[in-house]
Amino acid sequence: MATGEPSVAVDEGLTPDNYGSSADSAYDSEVASYTTSLASNVTDYKFEHGRRYHAYKEGSYIYPNDEKESDRLDIAHKMMEVVMSGKLYLAPLKGDPPRVLDIGTGTGIWAMEMGDMHPKSDILGNDLSPIQPRWVPPNVHFEVDDVEADWTYSEKFDFIHCRTMGNAIQNWPRLVKQCYEFTKPGGWAEFVDIDLTWVSPDNTMPEDSACRKINTEFIKATRDAGMEPSPGPLLEGMLKDAEFVNIHHQRFPLPVGTWPADKHLKEVGAWNYLQCTEGLEAFCYAIFTRTLGYSREEVEVVCAKARKELKDSKQHALFYLHVCYGQKKA
Repeated sequence: MATGEPSVAVDEGLTPDNYGSSADSAYDSEVASYTTSLASNVTDYKFEHGRRYHAYKEGSYIYPNDEKESDRLDIAHKMMEVVMSGKLYLAPLKGDPPRVLDIGTGTGIWAMEMGDMHPKSDILGNDLSPIQPRWVPPNVHFEVDDVEADWTYSEKFDFIHCRTMGNAIQNWPRLVKQCYEFTKPGGWAEFVDIDLTWVSPDNTMPEDSACRKINTEFIKATRDAGMEPSPGPLLEGMLKDAEFVNIHHQRFPLPVGTWPADKHLKEVGAWNYLQCTEGLEAFCYAIFTRTLGYSREEVEVVCAKARKELKDSKQHALFYLHVCYGQKKA
């Protein structure tokens, strides 16, 4: 043993004699007692207002992790693909990047499609919730992890992907810096996130509407709680500060509904309308009741009013998606 290295005592009780004739089985049982405890910390989900929330690092993510929210996340993924003309990313990757990290993978749908598209890549997705499917492409793996903790990966990545992590991150500059540190020289990192402020291009969304009320109060409440609901416009500056080079930034409109004349934006709007209306309560329950003092019933009333407004084709609202990628110096 190296000088100065702390010794680790052995539990002398772990001997075959203590376990009878089945030492392997007994030792497996000993290990299982610890792994079961760990698993319960991850899957001992919390239920609030009829929705299920993550257990690991409880409270650090304000949206549910139940099946209804998983469905909404997959709808949002489809919307992103339509926005980006069927592409999973915009960074100029060449061939199959050997190691890919998907931060906050959610249902894992992006990672799985990435694995199918790049069969020679090793794709790792992490999330606070183990809600990803068991049957996945052989080159795709998932783990429960907190991306705001210190990263401990033994090998760096050729491509790091981070999508719609607004309201999940307390320290964005630190996250971007860790992405830089764990990107291989010459590798790329891509961030996809929104500016949550809703706007109306023709001023058809009244100032006193329920949609504006939810939007304004949600943004204020999340910022008061130490989160940034609109990281999209900040991404380019954070990538520059982290010393990425060859930075490219692009902004895409996300209409809510099929009111745009443009055929492509009409399709984007249809998917966005669906994910917004499906997710209204999921967006609001936790932050409105914990931070703003709403009751569950009050949340449901304002969400019902907003949903009714969104069905009005005369009210035109949109917000923006930002895609920003950069390269680590070779």
